[in-house]
Amino acid sequence: MKTKYLLLLLLTAFFLNACHEKNVDPADDKQTNEWIYANMKYWYYWNDHIPASPDYTQKPDDFFESLLYKFDANTRPDGDRFSWIQESADELQASLAGESKTTGMEYKLVYFPSGSTNVIGIVLYVIPDSPADKAGFVRGDIFNNVNDQKLTGSNYSQLLNTEDKKTFKLAKINGATLEETTTSREIAPVVLQEDPVFFDTIFTYGPNKIGYVVYHQFIPQPYKTTNGQYDKKLDNIFTTFQRNNVNALVVDLRYNPGGYVSSATNLASLIVKGTSNDIFYYKEYNDEVTETNRKKFGDSYFYDKFITKTQNIGGNLNNLVFLVSSRSASASELLINGLKPYMNVTLVGTRTVGKNVGSVTLTGEDKGIKWGLQPIVSKSLNKDKKSDYNTGFVPEIAASEGNILYPYGDPRDPLLGEALFKITGSRVVRQGRGARTLKEEGSQEITSSVIKKAGGSNMFYDK
Repeated sequence: MKTKYLLLLLLTAFFLNACHEKNVDPADDKQTNEWIYANMKYWYYWNDHIPASPDYTQKPDDFFESLLYKFDANTRPDGDRFSWIQESADELQASLAGESKTTGMEYKLVYFPSGSTNVIGIVLYVIPDSPADKAGFVRGDIFNNVNDQKLTGSNYSQLLNTEDKKTFKLAKINGATLEETTTSREIAPVVLQEDPVFFDTIFTYGPNKIGYVVYHQFIPQPYKTTNGQYDKKLDNIFTTFQRNNVNALVVDLRYNPGGYVSSATNLASLIVKGTSNDIFYYKEYNDEVTETNRKKFGDSYFYDKFITKTQNIGGNLNNLVFLVSSRSASASELLINGLKPYMNVTLVGTRTVGKNVGSVTLTGEDKGIKWGLQPIVSKSLNKDKKSDYNTGFVPEIAASEGNILYPYGDPRDPLLGEALFKITGSRVVRQGRGARTLKEEGSQEITSSVIKKAGGSNMFYDK
């Protein structure tokens, strides 16, 4: 059995592939269910709530669901919101490392115009050299028609939740109205490895040298490699920040739902001020896992420390700002929570997801079991033993990117604009968004493709 530790953002039903009916021997299901039960009884954070006599005749996914101590706002406010199961362990492990079948275009869906049932897609970003990139899609593009059908509240899932080739028709927002265009782009998904270190630059405003980096997932390297390519890319960016005497830092995590804890530790160690070899975060498990691993590994099993990085710029930082949204989760929140005891941290954006619990990836390949499990097994706390963000972090500065998106690094972007204002004390460009606009925009958004990214929704601890 392979075991890796993760923090995972819940994947919604909109983006989960439907289970295909297959001719399965009931005996195979029973063996799988017995394996599921044994692992859940050991690993599950709420293992004292698992039914003593479950129904082993169920299909594995239904059986897994029957074991969960599910969240309920009234009766189980401390319950599980995030555990899940996937039929293919191979696909699960690939996606956890950032490899998936995709067009390379991430987008959000919103109702537009306000109050209507018409849906538009707004492109958040495009992976370089992907089918979407080659077709000409860029951040801020808008589409309202897929395969010659206008998107609505009742058909968007059916039209978008497939791996088939699709034709997107573009549109433009003009005030409160939508203008359709004659531009169409056809793209088909392919298997891609995403580079999460997406964009970086340095702004200079008077005495302020501001480093800006856009980070989409906490992933150290491409799937099935051990070269640390993406961590090293971040290291090199911070070397450039260091050489240019950067004294303020903006980290854009608005589309980052998580990633490997090794990468979270690496980034935290590049940023943290005035410390090395100190506690980054603690992990809290159920009694059985705690007892077993304390005997085997000692107390060091239950925390991770910062590492010494020659590229660290913490000592020179006057301001540290994170750009966040309702898509920022898991490792993103762990990073924020872990740095708070050491530095003044400012958040700009909207409330984060609130995922302060971790899960473990379990596979049974050695037993001929194809399923992969993702049960919650731990809770994360910072150096001060604080883990009070289960409902999300509320930013000190509220801001919404809206429906008109600007390129990364453009100060007209409302989140970046607010961060620059916080650091410099003056408006780089005029911002025209207020609290009312923020509230209205939030009420119109339906979902985004970012939430289907298993690879961005976790934290691994390789032990």
